[in-house]
Amino acid sequence: MSVNSKLYEGKAKILYTTDDPEVLLADFKDDATAFNAQKRGSIQGKGKINCIISSQLFQQLEAHGIKTHFIDSPAPNQMRVRAVKILPLEVVVRNIAAGSLCQQTGLPLGTVLKQPLVEFYYKNDQLGDPLLTRDRLYLMELATPEQVDAIIHLALQINEFLRDFWQRCGITLVDFKLEFGLDSQQQLLLADEISPDTCRLWDTAEGDSKRRVMDKDRFRRDLGNVENAYQEVLQRVLKAVESNN
Repeated sequence: MSVNSKLYEGKAKILYTTDDPEVLLADFKDDATAFNAQKRGSIQGKGKINCIISSQLFQQLEAHGIKTHFIDSPAPNQMRVRAVKILPLEVVVRNIAAGSLCQQTGLPLGTVLKQPLVEFYYKNDQLGDPLLTRDRLYLMELATPEQVDAIIHLALQINEFLRDFWQRCGITLVDFKLEFGLDSQQQLLLADEISPDTCRLWDTAEGDSKRRVMDKDRFRRDLGNVENAYQEVLQRVLKAVESNN
């Protein structure tokens, strides 16, 4: 399948058209950003690592009945995906208090939530990706009530699977971000990626609050050893997938 022209370049990926209008090619970049791109840098090998991890997790989710945009991975840092219209929503699922949840509520870092929390944020860097209530979401016509119900149901299903998967990797899934899109048949598909860029991951066996971090927080908080953490996550994912086959 031939690649045609650049369709879109985001902070972490470049999307290209192909000779099939229903299929796009996603090229994962090593660029790293934080705080709505106010902090910029690069993580060596990040694109390849995130693409491989995402490819593996999408395939695992597909096997568990979750429909995704993933088709295949023609190169380590590339993924062929179904073309979707992305809903302008960041769906965040939280199992443990961290990040903005602690900042906005005063909950102590590491507080285990009694049940998973699903939050919606408006995908808009200029506005700082604000937290949305359902009424605001409907007012802005970002999704229909039926789509919101379906997204919450899917997000909780995905969370249940991922928590178990990461646990088998010796990793605690603190929280993570999802994006969804509609294909040409208006079918809701899980899109974007699932990686240390989009998940907050803690090494289950590590008690130190800094050393346990295995995700992009190492970049955000200048904790160092970012590449090593990403590589370690990749190795554990591949080992878990292999043992599952």
